[in-house]
Amino acid sequence: MQKYSAFELFKNSVSHHENWPRMWENPVPKKKYDIIIIGGGGHGLATAYYLAKEHGITNIAVLEKGHLGSGNICRNTTIVRSNYLWDESAHLYEHAMKLWEGLSQDLNYNVMFSQRGVYHLCHTLQDIRDNERLTYANRLNGVDNEMVDAEQLQREIPLLDCSDKTRFPILGASVQRRAGNARHDAVAWGYARGAAMRGVDLIQNCEVTDMVIENNTIVGVKTKQHGVIKADRVGCVTAGHSGVMAKMAGFELPVESHPLQALVSEPIKPVLDTVVMSNHVHGYMSQSNKGDLVIGAGIDSYLGYGQRGSYSIIEHTVQAIVEMFPEVSRVRMNRQWGGIVDTTPDACPIISATPVKGLFFNCGWGTGGFKATPGSGHVFAATLAQGKAHELAEPFSIERFHNGALIDEHGAAAVAH
Repeated sequence: MQKYSAFELFKNSVSHHENWPRMWENPVPKKKYDIIIIGGGGHGLATAYYLAKEHGITNIAVLEKGHLGSGNICRNTTIVRSNYLWDESAHLYEHAMKLWEGLSQDLNYNVMFSQRGVYHLCHTLQDIRDNERLTYANRLNGVDNEMVDAEQLQREIPLLDCSDKTRFPILGASVQRRAGNARHDAVAWGYARGAAMRGVDLIQNCEVTDMVIENNTIVGVKTKQHGVIKADRVGCVTAGHSGVMAKMAGFELPVESHPLQALVSEPIKPVLDTVVMSNHVHGYMSQSNKGDLVIGAGIDSYLGYGQRGSYSIIEHTVQAIVEMFPEVSRVRMNRQWGGIVDTTPDACPIISATPVKGLFFNCGWGTGGFKATPGSGHVFAATLAQGKAHELAEPFSIERFHNGALIDEHGAAAVAH
């Protein structure tokens, strides 16, 4: 029997639609575009969609070196939440959360957004104080969050070991009940379909090899497959490789690229209907609709572009998960992978113009990229359309690393993921 990838099945399921553009045939680029977006992942496709839908700009090319949605959008643990500590982060992620809540209807495509709640565990008195501070800060910003004690936590999550016999006893948790997860590939394909149906060119297998800059103004990009493609503005959304792209334009970004790992188990019957995260022992877990236990780890401390990472990180994470959920200790790991994330000194993104006129970057999301997808695309689209930062993007300018106005969200929101 012939086997098809999930991507091919999606392509075949929609290709019969009479209004479906032949985007999969790698269309020949136009001589000049209004806007080029480098990167056909979640953020890039969302940006193209909102440029077309909200700003009426359709003369756009999205350039992707592989196939659409083949990067970090399909290499994450699909968590969606907005309970960040600082005002700037909370406003941006809450903007994304509100878009998430109507995204399936907006795209007319089921992204399987499930608001099953996200719990941040407290193992120490300091954890409780940090989570209480986070909860109060969230409420002041209109973001839902609440504290629960260990007794209530045990009732709500029976699989979790809240006894006093564990190495790191669980004292309570904060929970954002509007939070949850979504289907990562559905998000990418939903935005791709929406953008393509509005006339955006989605050009796959088209690797950008250089920037074409004249008098410190970008006029296009050089590609391996189609030569030079010209545009008035260029938005770079290449998670994990932003530093490489910036070097092509002749400047450096304050970002580092690290592998970020995760794993899934063999499918089992439903045992966990929420998302549980622990910063103290650094592990987090949910269960997918297919029955896999989806387990997230931290970033490797070394720099690199390998989408695998070191096995010691996975080993440490599994120890943490078994500590919190002893009953899953004999469940087998099915597969493990790694994405590549850009991290900034303050663990917050860069959504900004650059020293090159007409060139804009959206990068540095670290471990928070997936949950921000709709909000990131929405504000970056406005930034590209207007040539200046959207009000929610203003605090995330690259200039903050020169004037010292850092946001410093690193670890402040209970866990940075």
